[in-house]
Amino acid sequence: MPPLTRRETLAGAAVLTLAAGRAEAEAKEATGIVFGLDGAARAPLPNVLVSNGQEVVRTDAQGRYRLPMPGDGTVFVVKPPGYALPRDADNVVRHSYIHQPEGTPHEIGLRYRGVAPTGPLPTSIDFSLTKQDEPEDFDVLLFTDPQPETRHELDHVRDTAVARAMGIPAAFGLTTGDVLFDDLSLYGRSNAIVGRIGIPWYNLPGNHDLNMQAPDARYSRETWKRVFGAPSFAFQHGRALFVLLDNVVWLGPPVPVGGNTYEGRLGERNLALLRNLLAEVPADTLIVLATHIPLQTDATPSGPHNNTADRAALLDILRGRKVLAICGHTHTTEHHYLAEGLHHHVLTAVSGSWWSGPDTRTGIPSADSRDGTPNGFHVLSVRGTDYTTRYVPAQGEPDGTMRIAFESQIRSGAPEVVRALRPMEALRPPIPQDALADSTLVVNVFDGGPKTAVTWRVGDGSAEPMVRTRRPDPFVTELFARYPEAKKSWVQAIPSSHVWTARLPADLPPGAHRITVEGSDEYGRPFRSATVLEITRGV
Repeated sequence: MPPLTRRETLAGAAVLTLAAGRAEAEAKEATGIVFGLDGAARAPLPNVLVSNGQEVVRTDAQGRYRLPMPGDGTVFVVKPPGYALPRDADNVVRHSYIHQPEGTPHEIGLRYRGVAPTGPLPTSIDFSLTKQDEPEDFDVLLFTDPQPETRHELDHVRDTAVARAMGIPAAFGLTTGDVLFDDLSLYGRSNAIVGRIGIPWYNLPGNHDLNMQAPDARYSRETWKRVFGAPSFAFQHGRALFVLLDNVVWLGPPVPVGGNTYEGRLGERNLALLRNLLAEVPADTLIVLATHIPLQTDATPSGPHNNTADRAALLDILRGRKVLAICGHTHTTEHHYLAEGLHHHVLTAVSGSWWSGPDTRTGIPSADSRDGTPNGFHVLSVRGTDYTTRYVPAQGEPDGTMRIAFESQIRSGAPEVVRALRPMEALRPPIPQDALADSTLVVNVFDGGPKTAVTWRVGDGSAEPMVRTRRPDPFVTELFARYPEAKKSWVQAIPSSHVWTARLPADLPPGAHRITVEGSDEYGRPFRSATVLEITRGV
């Protein structure tokens, strides 16, 4: 992206029209007008929300707003229903203006370019929105953690999730962080690739989108602000309010092994922003809250890097609201119900196991997540103020919902045992009859959760409930043991929140048996799959 002028918006993207002239350097207030474009007509828009990242105000009858701006900061417009924000050539949505008179300080020595000096506050920071048809029923593509560590891995993003998403109609897309994996020079190419999906795309930063040379949190989002604008912002679409809050707090270098010098925390400004936004929207508005770090996760239930420290304060603000809270970060797939009306969905990572795994068939790593879910993304379907989500695998069959395996103690074992067998040999039939009593049916429902119900049956027999069991998926356990050289060093199978088990009956006769697995997901939608279990007489 070439250097940007002061008259370009979002610290360098065309969304604002800055009125000629500048306020005095000591100005403490940002002012401007929100305009609506309807064909060739351009008129001030009243009653539109504008924010400085904490306070929220509405434009007056002349479309004008005023907001405190005592120093460095941002101003963003909250897109109202029925209007569209400008986009750049790669469909990145331009929603904000960065005010940083001196720009990013050279002396902190950031590796990647930050914000150029913006000078004093403009006399008017104006936003132009285009009128559009906007049904209350719409779909959204939800990406998280594409996280390419190299240019080669960015090829994988292009050829899996992006290629599959291009065939799914949606109103817009949203990435909940770790757009990249520390190499922030790849933003331009990444945006160009995702932009070819052809819809407006919103972005929220993650812990791998940080400027890690920054001494503290103040200057840890300089490159992000230059490329994307305000790290926290909001917009309305239909009867839903989308609030994207940066909850990664950089604690400063030096970066230890693992790079975990950050914590999950919203902070007072983000909490105030959310509180002020909610005060301006009807009580029956669907709230879609996006963060990068989960509010809560099964992966590390008490880890400060994987949970949001001030979650209790957030839940207090959201009490009584209908909320879908989405996030990424842990490279797991989870559903939590943190309060009445508050559904927390940890989304499947586009990169799965950080692009780990064998690549013998396509040249692309298998990338199965450490909880057993194939790498992929989700589609959010909003219908008025109701919603559902669905998981979409980025590779393989597009309608995959589960994996069925048979685990027997006599065939499981250490990595050297696994590698002595063919892939999946230890998890497939046949099973000797005398091993049935020690064998388990293991089903990973990739997007399952606490409301998912799973049953199984043999042939035309009665359906029996399966038990949700927090344990590692045997498939990825074997995969990582079999191909240790094909995975990132930190990748290990971890207990999954969406595995169901059942003991096989010891009295099944030898022969081939149909095994049917069926149930209903978190939204009550039915699913079904089947496989053949062969039983031998043994030795």
